[in-house]
Amino acid sequence: MKNKILELIKSSATNENDYKALVSIFNLHEQLQYATNIKQMGEDIFTWLNKEFNIDNVTFSLFDVNKNYKEIILIKGQEFYLDDDLSYFFIINTHTSLNATVSFSATSKVHFKILETKYDIIEAAFFQVSPIIQSGILKKNFIESSSLDSVTNVYNRNYLIENLTTHLRLSNNKQNEIYFLMIGIDHFKAVIDEFDYDIADKVLIELAKVIHTNINEFDMVGRLNGDEFLVSILNNTSEYQAEELAKRIISDFAEISILVNEEKKQSLKKTVCVGFEVYRLHSDITITDCIKNADIALYEAKNKGRSQLFKFSDLSAEDTIDLF
Repeated sequence: MKNKILELIKSSATNENDYKALVSIFNLHEQLQYATNIKQMGEDIFTWLNKEFNIDNVTFSLFDVNKNYKEIILIKGQEFYLDDDLSYFFIINTHTSLNATVSFSATSKVHFKILETKYDIIEAAFFQVSPIIQSGILKKNFIESSSLDSVTNVYNRNYLIENLTTHLRLSNNKQNEIYFLMIGIDHFKAVIDEFDYDIADKVLIELAKVIHTNINEFDMVGRLNGDEFLVSILNNTSEYQAEELAKRIISDFAEISILVNEEKKQSLKKTVCVGFEVYRLHSDITITDCIKNADIALYEAKNKGRSQLFKFSDLSAEDTIDLF
């Protein structure tokens, strides 16, 4: 592909169309250098394809060769299939385990034939920008490795608290209350003892899915340690609605079956308890204090049995608090 760029540079001295194509490629290269993340790079590639080649339907994704896993970053336009007669598929080789893929579809057979004549230009462009895409992927991986739990892909403790603090600072005191749900799996250690850590990870992943299904896109969820997840409800929800959300997570997870032995068709069902606490903006209690209170409430919920919800505000002198 390197030769195609060199040929384009050579021919641009005498061919005006090749010169314009070369300028277009380097304009894309320059634009991508200003992109702040991999999604923005996908947006810029779509804009370039749309402007230069009238392409409306684009899918930009990352493919992990080692894990055989595809992550879609951006979809523009109508759905199309790669085996369509009008579709194209390009791999942007980044010389890492993650390669970027760009697929798009022509709007008609005439459009397809036009793109056929421009194929070398598009291919040369993707070759030219591959180092920038690689840099974006490395940045994405670094951010995710420092902020996400490796098993469940939710935030880790430090990143969650940091983002909550940032959210409060940027909200300009419009966020009066944050509801915290501390969610823990009942008798989680028994899963590890009876099966193994792989099955335990499956349970954690399924719980993360249930949580994400129920929360709002603006809410945050993080895995604090072991089997405990913290959900921070940031939208303008009432306390009653937050409680109902917690109850849905409890009931929904109780219905989940986790396959533990494919040959024997053996499956596992688990339950969760939830500790509930409210952070009020103008109170003397900090976010860290509220998280601790939610943890205490979870402890009390588990003392009462399986699938229980307990509010820290309901804690009385008769309740036993012995966390250590």
